[in-house]
Amino acid sequence: MNAIAVMSALAQPTRLAVFSLLARAGEDGMTAGDLAERTGTPANTMSSHLTILSHAGLATSRRAGRNIFYRALPDAIRHLTVFLIKDCCDGCAEVCCHLQADLNECQRGREVRRAPAKGKASVKDDPCCK
Repeated sequence: MNAIAVMSALAQPTRLAVFSLLARAGEDGMTAGDLAERTGTPANTMSSHLTILSHAGLATSRRAGRNIFYRALPDAIRHLTVFLIKDCCDGCAEVCCHLQADLNECQRGREVRRAPAKGKASVKDDPCCK
């Protein structure tokens, strides 16, 4: 995993939007044309963005008939997160505790995130941080 390549690829707004769309699309992925339409990007420019995401290990493609479907490779984000915690933060418990709480919130699913928040849960309330 090349952290600089991953971060550089995602530092560009269109590529970040494309990666987000691909991540939400899941295993089915999306065609370059669909991505271009959804982001308002010309087709030739989208091709360049997808190449950069692919070279950074953030996306892959498969051919299905006349179409090429792209999908996100979320392990690249996991590897980047682990790299940042281990190498940059030196496994600092305080950083890891907050990260675990954030990840737990993501795992609770869309319904929980859409529910009105009466009060944001504190990290100290998270059993993973005790």
